[in-house]
Amino acid sequence: MRQSLALTGAGLALAFANPAFAQLSKAEAKMAATVDSEYERSVALLERMVNQNSGTLNFDGVRKIADMMRAELEPMGFTVEWIDMSAAQRSGHLVATKSGKKGTKRLLLIAHLDTVFEPDSPFQTFVRKKDGKSDLAEGPGAGDDKGGMTVIVAALRAMQAAGTLKDANIEIHMTGDEEDAGDPIEVTRAPLIAAGKRADVALDFEGLVQDQGRDMGSIARRSSNSWKLEVSGATGHSSLIFSPTYGDGAAFELSRILHRFRTELPETNLTFNVGLIAAGQEAGVDAGGIRATAAGKTNIIPGIALARGDFRTLSEEQTARVKTKMLAIVADNAPKTKATISFDQGGYPAMAPTDGNRALLDRLNSVNRDMGLAEMPALDPLKRGAGDISFVAGDVDGLAGLGTYSFGDHAPGETVDLDSIRRQAKRAAILMSRLAREKAD
Repeated sequence: MRQSLALTGAGLALAFANPAFAQLSKAEAKMAATVDSEYERSVALLERMVNQNSGTLNFDGVRKIADMMRAELEPMGFTVEWIDMSAAQRSGHLVATKSGKKGTKRLLLIAHLDTVFEPDSPFQTFVRKKDGKSDLAEGPGAGDDKGGMTVIVAALRAMQAAGTLKDANIEIHMTGDEEDAGDPIEVTRAPLIAAGKRADVALDFEGLVQDQGRDMGSIARRSSNSWKLEVSGATGHSSLIFSPTYGDGAAFELSRILHRFRTELPETNLTFNVGLIAAGQEAGVDAGGIRATAAGKTNIIPGIALARGDFRTLSEEQTARVKTKMLAIVADNAPKTKATISFDQGGYPAMAPTDGNRALLDRLNSVNRDMGLAEMPALDPLKRGAGDISFVAGDVDGLAGLGTYSFGDHAPGETVDLDSIRRQAKRAAILMSRLAREKAD
């Protein structure tokens, strides 16, 4: 039945008879039917991508995923370019462009080629788990973000079948280092930032988030900022700690500062975390900031203490305010100690919940109503992390979360709801077709 819906006039008539498609135009009903008829084709594409490892540091694997995308996009009229990022110790980015009708809105689609699973991970294979109730698949990156790339291809193919793709102005950016951005990030994100300045709408195809089983709309993403706290103090015999000569020691001062963070920093939409701590007579953190070493004895006052962590905000104003608070706390030192805090360059900015983003969600909910689907409330930004769309959020209105629904992301057992490919590809195809007809700002 799904094939007849996509290929025959009788099938389209049946689609219009279905209340779920009652408000769709003929072209939009064709898109919905095409997504259904090509469902297994979409799953097969996802399977091929998942079975090709593309951990961020597997440069060859990332490039192979880009080649798979090139093979899908070029036949639809896209000009595909590979931007090498080896100078930033990363593989690169795929950029695909297609010109349409002059004067209409320019759409920027965002996804990423890489995953958190490197070649040495034991989790490497796509495994489908289909039963009478659900169609699921486990696999590295099955949801984040190979599911999102699958949705993009399915939506564009549906637009092509319905005749709405030819007039659309679309630029696609699939980054190769979203999970572990190259340094300096100003270089690795420069092509994306430039694309955001050209675009009228940005659509991010990372994963759909649900709340109590309901699809949610993402109009905001929080920032991601890393920090390093370094504390020094007088070292000597432990029996003399807290004395006027030796003071509190580095470990106690580190603990005191972190306690003040916990009690004085909290505010709406802010989270902060301590991810790594070391203290002792000697202590250090490796160049990557992910491993710490320490040496000391129970009867020696630690002379050095280190901590690394992050904090996440909903606006750049909030980021600046939190940094100011942290600096003030760190500068107020206990006796015989000294502390400094530094903030890593190249964090992810915030995507604030602007009126323009809310208007885009309204447009998406118009599509939902016309498809007979429930409307999608705006997601609490505390329920999702940072993403590439934030780099363009200051220049263009956007929506995130247009990819597949998945759970267990970033861990062995990551599972994608394959049925969400259909729902998301239909939403995206219809939304993009409607937006692409509008005059550019």
